[in-house]
Amino acid sequence: MPSPGCLRRVLASLLLLLCGAPLRADFTEVKERGTLRVLAVIVPDEPEFISDQKGDRPGFDREVLDGFARLHKLGLELERVESWDALVPSLLKGRGDVIAGRFTATESRRRQIEFTSEVFPIRNVAVTRKPREPVASLEALKRETIGIVKGTSMGDMLLTAGIPAASIVSDIPAGGAFAALRSGRISCTVDEVAGAIMAQRADPELQLGVFVGPPASYAYGVRKADTQLVAALNEYIDNLRRTATWNRLVLKYFGEAAPEILRKARLQ
Repeated sequence: MPSPGCLRRVLASLLLLLCGAPLRADFTEVKERGTLRVLAVIVPDEPEFISDQKGDRPGFDREVLDGFARLHKLGLELERVESWDALVPSLLKGRGDVIAGRFTATESRRRQIEFTSEVFPIRNVAVTRKPREPVASLEALKRETIGIVKGTSMGDMLLTAGIPAASIVSDIPAGGAFAALRSGRISCTVDEVAGAIMAQRADPELQLGVFVGPPASYAYGVRKADTQLVAALNEYIDNLRRTATWNRLVLKYFGEAAPEILRKARLQ
């Protein structure tokens, strides 16, 4: 008959196996593999957050995650996903370790996956194109034909803000909202402020109007069981936000006006 000490050791080993099982498919596995797999929707016309092109502008998120990977002596593999609504299913199926690239931390997504600390502060803003006037209020926005990209969280946000479903055109392909504005198919779009800033720099005819919905965050999506990876990412992101490197990246990708616009988006 096993001794009490032996039984205790066996029980302790079983508990360790049961409690540790989710963690072994976690950051430990990533480090053993030697690569961090990043899931993202790549939009060639919107490379500010993530791009698959080589060069000195791989995107804000790509630079953050490259720094994280270097710190932990990892390679980084970009796994392309074709649509926004396929990102969470792809993560849950194990196609990648992290979702990145203008990925908004929403409550509906939090029910399925975990999010890291905020990587970039955001707010949605109404965008029109001259000669149409900027949208000055939510009441005015309700009278517009608002185009949003298919599969994003924008539709839920607009409905919550009181915009009628009949005003929303929700089948715009990724990267196609501003083209739809130029063609006249829609009279307005609502975009995260960072994307709107970059679009306005490329097309000065675009006009930023009223902020819509509450302040929100871009963050990285991780499986709920991957607690080690979340903790490691949070430590890196929280430290990065306290350094000049984060501000340098904001100015590099979004220009001198970006810090003030982001500040207003947080306050108004």
